[in-house]
Amino acid sequence: MTSFTVRNGRRYRATISLGWLERLAGNDVIAAKLRDAGFRDVRVSGSGATRLAEATWPGEEVTGQMPSQITEITEIAEG
Repeated sequence: MTSFTVRNGRRYRATISLGWLERLAGNDVIAAKLRDAGFRDVRVSGSGATRLAEATWPGEEVTGQMPSQITEITEIAEG
């Protein structure tokens, strides 16, 4: 797994690639998992195997391992 650092108040965009069974999950389920991980202002779009998620990190700076389903993540400007 790859590690990634999230910083307080920053917004991130992630491409999520789901396996054959995972792709049955609705965007609301994926958004709930991101909220459970601590993100806020979560938006998930797309369908099937590829989803695009945007979320803001409200906590302290932290580095952790990204799940294998996240194939790309970038910090984006709010606005």
